[in-house]
Amino acid sequence: MLYAVLCYHNEAVTEAWSKAEDDAVMARLAAVQEPLARQGKIGPVARLLPTTAATTLRQGAGEPLVIDGPFAETKEQLLGFYTFDCASLDEVLDIVRDLANANPGGSYEIRPIRIFKPGTAGS
Repeated sequence: MLYAVLCYHNEAVTEAWSKAEDDAVMARLAAVQEPLARQGKIGPVARLLPTTAATTLRQGAGEPLVIDGPFAETKEQLLGFYTFDCASLDEVLDIVRDLANANPGGSYEIRPIRIFKPGTAGS
């Protein structure tokens, strides 16, 4: 089963990190990711730009409305995502616990993927 793991954190915190702090978090996350890559468990990973760079298209009745920002009603913002190929939810939970230990303070939403098309962007 493929799982999407959506990574949420308080953007005010992560954007305030110094380059050294950010590099340290990325190094800790890489230490979790590298063995998973060798096992063929990890798929595409993306770190998103801040929400200030976001655009939202909202479709209701009539023409779609395009607005700046995500306008989420939350204190945590979606910062990026992972995809993992795991045999069970328990297996992906073990991985996410390691990610959370490497980058504490946020939350991780785990959702099974119904359809996955890897595409060619970035290849």
